[in-house]
Amino acid sequence: MTRPTHSRRQVLGTLAAMGLGVLTAARADTASQPPSDWPQASPVPGGVARLALGPATNRPQAWAGDAPLLVVGDSAGWTALVGIPLSAALGDAQIEVETGGSRRTMPYRIGPKAYAEQRLTVAPRAVDLSPENLARHERERIHQQAVIARFTEPVPPDLRMLAPVDGRRSSSFGLRRVFNGQARQPHSGMDIAAATGTPVRTPLAARVADTGDYFFNGQTVWLDHGGGLLSMLCHLSRINVRVGDVLAAGQNLGAVGATGRVTGPHLHWSVLLNQTAVDPALFIHA
Repeated sequence: MTRPTHSRRQVLGTLAAMGLGVLTAARADTASQPPSDWPQASPVPGGVARLALGPATNRPQAWAGDAPLLVVGDSAGWTALVGIPLSAALGDAQIEVETGGSRRTMPYRIGPKAYAEQRLTVAPRAVDLSPENLARHERERIHQQAVIARFTEPVPPDLRMLAPVDGRRSSSFGLRRVFNGQARQPHSGMDIAAATGTPVRTPLAARVADTGDYFFNGQTVWLDHGGGLLSMLCHLSRINVRVGDVLAAGQNLGAVGATGRVTGPHLHWSVLLNQTAVDPALFIHA
């Protein structure tokens, strides 16, 4: 059976943006939700669809295109979590599910969401890459794409995340930027303004999947939470962990900085689910 495909985008770097609000680690209307209800359902581009698969003795397998999905729950009822690309078309979509050797497709609908747009006029050199930097970026993109494709066990039992640093949200997920009249890729994470040296904590228990110093992202830590759920934390001034380290939620992993392609200190935090960047705000709790 041919698996349906989703288009996917990976944004490897961002420029600083205008302040859009204050980041808080919880929302009053969701703080009391049980662990099984996280992340919050938001079946829109850049969001997460929660699809009930029903009861089964063993954990079902599910896919969006070729990407395996995170399936949570127990024998009384399983749920597939589907990260929806920002580039996804609105309307009907489907996943493929295998339970007990039997395959089926499961439909769902992707609804609309309007993301903010920001138009900026900047010096051409701020957005146009030299051939050397473009070649470096392409090498780094290929390397990080391999990190994104990870799918490891065990599946995390609780998907509620801590905000990795406290501070003002200086740019929200999905912000659509237009530089010098040319549309660029939407913002693939959440930017949190904080001073250089501010400690950065692990949002959810994880194994360190990758570290590096990248052209756009600067000093970066990739965290593998299991089941195709990953976090990327960028522009760090210091990295305190190594590849393979096992970290508890809240554990220090580095410090805020301004490394890479940025105009000031902040933390860029991306959350990826089934190889798709989704809104980190859907995972945050107190």
